[in-house]
Amino acid sequence: MKTHLDTDRVAVVGAGVAGLACARALRARGRTVVVFDKARGPGGRMATRRDGAATYDLGAPAFEAEEPRFARQVRLWANAGVVAPWSGRFGRLGPSGFIPQQPARVQWVGTPRMSALTRHLAHDLDLRTERRVASLVATGAGWRLRADDGADLGVHAQVIIATPAPQAVPLLAPAPALAARAADAPYQPTWAAMLDFAGPVDLAFDVARPTIGPLALISRDAGKPHRPPGPRWVVHATAAWSAEHLEADPVEVAAALAEAFARFGPAPARSVAHRWRYALPRHAPAAPAALWDADIGLGAAGDWLGGARVEGAWLSGLAAAEAILAGG
Repeated sequence: MKTHLDTDRVAVVGAGVAGLACARALRARGRTVVVFDKARGPGGRMATRRDGAATYDLGAPAFEAEEPRFARQVRLWANAGVVAPWSGRFGRLGPSGFIPQQPARVQWVGTPRMSALTRHLAHDLDLRTERRVASLVATGAGWRLRADDGADLGVHAQVIIATPAPQAVPLLAPAPALAARAADAPYQPTWAAMLDFAGPVDLAFDVARPTIGPLALISRDAGKPHRPPGPRWVVHATAAWSAEHLEADPVEVAAALAEAFARFGPAPARSVAHRWRYALPRHAPAAPAALWDADIGLGAAGDWLGGARVEGAWLSGLAAAEAILAGG
């Protein structure tokens, strides 16, 4: 006989903001939730890269809060000490130099690193890392998940796929309409690089968006609140440059991005590149913040549904949880 625990068991595939927001909302309503992620820890594109004692926010450099529910949540995170406002010097960088341009909204960052927020969201959840979910098999009790190494990840009554759309397509195959929606949500890549310098870097900005060359973003990582001092910078290449060099050798990419930075400041002593194959959805979502097929207990969440960036991912995860809970 099926137990109440069996019918309440939900698997969330993906431990980025969308997946963790979904899992927390479900757990708050008494559901048993297991979160799976292929990486060594939570974060997705909120990840922070460690390099010795130093850390670099290689994904989202900051985020904004506009939607009222998300804005309230951010204030709670701020009270808990896991995010803080970044009152840096922002602007654009062109042939004539730096042009200050303050953002219209507060820029929030995780403290003491961007991944602090997702680790906060993952706290006390049943999170199983280094587990790449490869397939879902329907059973009489729900869905049996299997890892790419063949390991049985258990049976779950309901499943939410909270990965970038291209990775969600094969897992949504049992729901062709949902898989088609994911297949129609292309992503753009981004090559990022962490730059280290032999001495201080005296530039007039903390964040700049170049209008020339292959760089889309230059960010002074040590300029964020609650970071240790040091000449640590992060750069992101443009989507076009990243796509053109998508399969390039990371060492060559790191050298190219270091050279691009040197157009505006000193040459880095060291540069290490990281590829985000699925950095941001190309198009703004035109429909629901989450997908859910109540008949089979399978759905999806992510910034490709709720809107690009952190706010959209969080809202999508919340919408997925609400869709599940609406079924009782």
